[in-house]
Amino acid sequence: MTVLLVLAAAVGLLLLLLCIAVVRTLLMPTKESRYRPPVEDDAPAAKLAEKLSAMVQCDTTSHPGQAEPKKFHAFHQVLEELFPLVHKHLEKTDIDGNLLFRWKGRSQEDPILLMSHQDVVPAEGKWSHAPFSGDIADGKVWGRGTADTKASLMAFFQAVEELLAEGYVPAQDVYLASSCTEEWSGDGAPKIVAELKRRGVRLFLVCDEGGGIISEPIGGIHGNFAMVGVFEKGKANVRFTARSTGGHASTPVKNTPAARVAAFIHSMETRSPFQKKLLPEVTAMFQRLAPYAPFGIRLVFGNIWLFGPLLKIVLPMISAQAGAMLQTTTAFTVLSGSEAYNVLPQEACVGVNMRFIPHQGEAESLALIKKRAEQFGLETEVLLSNDYSIPVDIHGEAFQQVERVVAETFPGLPVSPYVMTGATDAYFYQEVCPSCIRFAPVVYGPEQMKGMHGIDENIECSCLPGAVRFYQNLIRAQEQR
Repeated sequence: MTVLLVLAAAVGLLLLLLCIAVVRTLLMPTKESRYRPPVEDDAPAAKLAEKLSAMVQCDTTSHPGQAEPKKFHAFHQVLEELFPLVHKHLEKTDIDGNLLFRWKGRSQEDPILLMSHQDVVPAEGKWSHAPFSGDIADGKVWGRGTADTKASLMAFFQAVEELLAEGYVPAQDVYLASSCTEEWSGDGAPKIVAELKRRGVRLFLVCDEGGGIISEPIGGIHGNFAMVGVFEKGKANVRFTARSTGGHASTPVKNTPAARVAAFIHSMETRSPFQKKLLPEVTAMFQRLAPYAPFGIRLVFGNIWLFGPLLKIVLPMISAQAGAMLQTTTAFTVLSGSEAYNVLPQEACVGVNMRFIPHQGEAESLALIKKRAEQFGLETEVLLSNDYSIPVDIHGEAFQQVERVVAETFPGLPVSPYVMTGATDAYFYQEVCPSCIRFAPVVYGPEQMKGMHGIDENIECSCLPGAVRFYQNLIRAQEQR
C-alpha cells in the first residue's frame, strides 16, 4: 500500500510539472525569423562576386607542416590589387605569409580585430565547376574557399576599403588578420598573436569565422538565424596501439592486436566514458530558439528545467552536431594492422580525433580514454592536444555589441549563441582578448554547409553586400562605446 501511495504521488507530481511546462509554453510568445536573404543579383553584389572570384582563382591550398611562401605571396598580390586603399593607408605586417594590418584610430584603447584565414583544404573529387575557377553562375561564386572562408575575408577588406574611400577614421584601432595555416592548426595565428603581444595590444573583440547565418539550425526550426560561436571545444589526435608477437593466420589465436583494437572501438561507441551535460551556453541556445519552434520542440526547449535529462538522451539521436555540444566526443579515423592477409599483426593501431567539452576537459578526458584503452591492453600516445577555449560572456558588452550590429545589419534575424564543435584560429587569440567571437556574416544554407571541405563549395552572391555592411557597422559601433 505504501509503495502504491509513493508511486501515485510521484505520478501526480510528474503530471503537475508537465502541466506547468505546458502552461509556460502556451504563454510563451511565438516568434518567426523574418530575415530573408535578398534574391536579386544587384550591381553591388556582382562587383563583390567578381572580387571574391579573383581571390578564389588563386590556389591557397595549405598542407600540414609545409611552408609555401610563394603561393601566399601571390595571393597577397591579388589582395593588393583588389583593395589598394587598405594597402596604402593601413600598416601591413607580413609574418611568413600570415597577414596583420593595423588601421590607426583616434584611440588605441579597446581595439577590435577582424579575421579570416587565407588557406583552404585540398580540392578532391569531381566538381561541377573547377575548384579554382571562381566561376560565377546560378547566382553563386563557385570554388574552394568561397565559403571557408574567403567570402568573409573579402567582406572585411572591402568594408575597410569603402570606409577609407569615405575618409572615415575609426574611434579605436582596427586590426585585420589572416593566417595561412588555419586548416591544419599551424603556427600562423600564434605568430600573429605573438606580434600583438610584443606590441602590448589588448583587444576588446575578435570576430573570426565559425558561426554564420544558418538556415534551419536545428531540425524543425525553420528560417535563418545568426548562430554566434562563443567558444570551441578542445581537440586531440591520439594513437592507440596493441602489440603481440604476430604469427601465421593459419593458426589464429584469440585476442590478437586487431581484435583488441576492434573491441576497444566497440566499447567506446557503446559505453562512452564521457558525461553529457547541458552547458549554460547550450541551454541559452535552446532558450533563444524555443519561441521559433513548433509546439513540441518549444515545450522541450523552453522547459530545460524539466526536460533536460530527456534532451541529453534524445539530442545525439536527432543531430550529431547537437549531440557533440553535450560531451567530449571521439571519432575513430585511422586504422592499421597487418600488411598481409595471412599474417597476424604484431601491431595494430587506431587513430582517434577527440573534442573536449568544458565539464570534462583535456586532462580528464584523456585520462578516461587512456584508462579504457588499458582494459584492452592498448598503449596510448597523444600526438597533439589542446583544451577548450574560454567561453565568451553572452551577457557581456562584446557579445551584446555583436547582437546589436546583427540586428542593425540584418533586420528580423534572430541571434543565438552556440558551441563550436570544430576549431578556428580564434582559439589562439585568448591570450590577448577575452571575447573571441566566431561569426562570419554570410548565409550558409544546406548547400553551402555541405560544400565546405567537400565538393562544389560555393556562396550566394546576394549575401555578400550584407557581409560588407556588417563589418562596417561593427567598426562604427565602437563610436557608441
